[in-house]
Amino acid sequence: MINYFGYGSNMDFTSLKAKGVVPSASRAAALLGWRLVFNVEHFFRHEGGVGNIEPTGNPDDRVLGVLHCCDEADLAALDQLEAYGVGYDRVVINVETPLGTEQALAYVGLPKFVNNACLPTRRYLNILLRGAISAGLDQNYIAELRAHPVLTPTTLPPFCPAPTGRHFDHTGIEPHLTVLAGSVFDMTNAREAHSIGKDWFGGKEVSVFHLRRMDTSDGTEQLEDVVADRLRDDQRECLNTYLHAFDEEYEYVGTFDYTSLPAEMRLG
Repeated sequence: MINYFGYGSNMDFTSLKAKGVVPSASRAAALLGWRLVFNVEHFFRHEGGVGNIEPTGNPDDRVLGVLHCCDEADLAALDQLEAYGVGYDRVVINVETPLGTEQALAYVGLPKFVNNACLPTRRYLNILLRGAISAGLDQNYIAELRAHPVLTPTTLPPFCPAPTGRHFDHTGIEPHLTVLAGSVFDMTNAREAHSIGKDWFGGKEVSVFHLRRMDTSDGTEQLEDVVADRLRDDQRECLNTYLHAFDEEYEYVGTFDYTSLPAEMRLG
């Protein structure tokens, strides 16, 4: 077993489960002499900055979070989803828990992804708050999180790609292609920051992946609801924003036929 200290969205059990990690036990923990910041640039620009921890040398500073006890097999999933070696490094820290001082793994932003001008989105901060409240963290710390400034969202028109491109079914979705809400994108020429995204999204339909990362997600979203357009307005807005983001980062190449989509192509 391994101890993992979640201080950002992974404080929240629903968020962690959506990433494929289900701890055997979780408890509140404190990392002393560090501070929480939101200065790691998300590789989709509209997502702003995500959580990071920085040592301050001041024992009065603290980062509150949740210590998760996970199977060793979960480490590979955590490394991938925390962009280990790309956006984050993995370090060993000591945290304080009701059981005393315990050693744990945590992820720390790599310098090339750190931008101190970043702000978190309201969506991201809400997930932190949900996790912090569920874990029973200190009310003053929760109040500080709630008061943190957030990125101003941008309202985008409905995604309307050019009426060109191929019509794909699942047999044509190769590893350099990804599918989102009926649109197919080619990731071949994506910028370096998206190298981890290619590993995540390549050859996959990713609509549910993004819906389950909303702050309103209960983890039950299904691709069939996307295909049948049984979505709430906020879910449609989420997918529309990501369609624009995919169009900016990748190349739109056509539309997708969802008939007989195999389970192994569904990322969620």
